[in-house]
This record gives sequence, C-alpha cells and structure tokens, in this order.
Amino acid sequence: MILKVIFAVIVAFIAGYGLITKNFEFQSYAMFFLSLTMLVMGLEEFRKERKVMGWISIVAFLFVLFASLLVFFLT
Repeated sequence: MILKVIFAVIVAFIAGYGLITKNFEFQSYAMFFLSLTMLVMGLEEFRKERKVMGWISIVAFLFVLFASLLVFFLT
C-alpha cells in the first residue's frame, strides 16, 4: 500500500530531523505516524492471511497510539 510508504517516510523525516537538530519536540508526531504505519501493516497482513502477524501489528498500533496520545495531552 502507498499509505505505508508515505507514513514511513514521514516518520523517517521527523526522526532524522530530531537526530540532526537535537530538537525532539516533534517526536510525538513521529510516534503517531508510526502507529498509523503499524495499522496499515497489520491490515496488509490480514489481507495476506497472516493473522498472527496482523494481530501483533494491531496490538503494536494500539500501544504506540496510546503512548503518542499521552504525550499529546500531557504536554
């Protein structure tokens, strides 16, 4: 899917920006887009009939989404 590539590029760009500039204020956005990447990967795995990897990706999506929302609302 094209969404997986778009979200992964956004995550890589934000993470690279943070590493180069030592400015980590956008890290929560990177985590949010990482969670969306995991969601798309999980849905792809379900379509390929790989249910175990699909569920692992969905659980990872939920965990990272929860963590990123905590950062959004607590800061």
